Amino acid sequence: MDATEFRRRGKEMVDLIADYLENIEQRTVYPDVEPGYLRSLIPEEAPEEPDTYEDVVKDVERVIMPGVTHWHSPYFYAYFPTANSFPAMLADMLSGAIGCIGFSWAASPACTELETVMMDWLGKMLKLPEDFIAGTHGQGGGVIQGTASEATLVALLAARCRAVRMILASDPQRPETGINSKLVAYSSDQAHCSVERAGMIAGVRMKKIPTEQSDKYAVQGETLRRMIQEDKAAGLIPFYFCATLGTTPSCAFDHITELGPICNAEKIWMHIDAAYAGSSFICPEFRPLLNGIEFADSFNFNAHKWLLVNFDCSTMWVKKRSDLIGAFKMDPLYLKHDHQESGLITDYRHWQIPLGRRFRSLKMWFVFRMYGLKGLQDYIRKHVELAKEFESLVRADQRFEISADVVLGLVCFRLKGSNEVNETLLKRLNNGRKIHLVPCLLSGQFVLRFALCARTTESRHIREAWQLITQLAEEVMQELPH
Repeated sequence: MDATEFRRRGKEMVDLIADYLENIEQRTVYPDVEPGYLRSLIPEEAPEEPDTYEDVVKDVERVIMPGVTHWHSPYFYAYFPTANSFPAMLADMLSGAIGCIGFSWAASPACTELETVMMDWLGKMLKLPEDFIAGTHGQGGGVIQGTASEATLVALLAARCRAVRMILASDPQRPETGINSKLVAYSSDQAHCSVERAGMIAGVRMKKIPTEQSDKYAVQGETLRRMIQEDKAAGLIPFYFCATLGTTPSCAFDHITELGPICNAEKIWMHIDAAYAGSSFICPEFRPLLNGIEFADSFNFNAHKWLLVNFDCSTMWVKKRSDLIGAFKMDPLYLKHDHQESGLITDYRHWQIPLGRRFRSLKMWFVFRMYGLKGLQDYIRKHVELAKEFESLVRADQRFEISADVVLGLVCFRLKGSNEVNETLLKRLNNGRKIHLVPCLLSGQFVLRFALCARTTESRHIREAWQLITQLAEEVMQELPH
């Protein structure tokens, strides 16, 4: 394919993408295929002679689309949203064309510098404390990670490194292996499984802090304080706490205004995981949910969930960049360059686990400029309004109950009755493939999660979904033994 053909095919692909997204609600939201469906549809080996572009594109509909879960369908209500917008897609095309591997400033100055500035732009939209803004002289700053899971792990590894150094500074003779075996980290029992996984990868014990329905599934300061004291008395070294703002099961918010001062007093690194909810903090009415951020050492959310920046773009800020760089810095001769010690630039390879990185900040630049802060706020507010509309439909039906506070774009609800009844209802809904939901477990109860996900979801889609849910609920309840 030469540049002339690329121009033609590129325009065709844009048409294909636009047609797909414009007509997505006509597709079945969840695929009707069995595991292994794809292998029989394509050859056992790559072709020796090239295929035509037309043949490849025909196979997208024949091979790929039957096995696609349509995350951007207005009938997709599972998990949490993944962002999608035309400006971000155009920026991704440009990023792919430039094709730089931005591990250092010298590897592509624009890739590094735009990321630093975009993270400052977004930090200011969120009204983050100055400590997290890089500016030209700041001690902190932002970095784009691939996922919130990576950000949690990076923060945990940096915290471990800092804790070991602090202990060795006061007790140089102490063996490092002995320190590592005593380290203990904490998270909510509602935290994402990736937090526990980070502990496994880092080789440190991760303790789950119990939460109660009466506390809206939020970690309480007193509970954390008690666990820290018990662990210290047992000879352990508390060093890291991952607070969650907007948990995956129910969008619960840990009380960071209580938890932060405890962590600061105990020299425990507090990382805040706001993977889903973080985008909403650009709206003044939701910004109080982030109060207490001033006590955190690091903060992360996924702009690729709810801020119209396509995957991957997980935005992370640290108060002291030296804490991250101290944990990850490696400087072989082939990666050195003239400006690295100038203090004027950032080499992002020291801020992450991989070495290579894509030019992801282009997506932020396009989206922020083409939507503006007001456009992004309107988008968040629309999803929250639709969630409130769905909540009101649930509350108006005496057969159902709301299982957790509806704060943002997630509604947790269930049929009054047994877990089995709700499991049957969800199975019928998902087997019908008209809408797609996933469950969670809250205080031992099987709960259905209704998450506003697609950019194109409107009130009519919510009402259609509710009509289907009530219709199937009626069928399920009629089958119950009287």
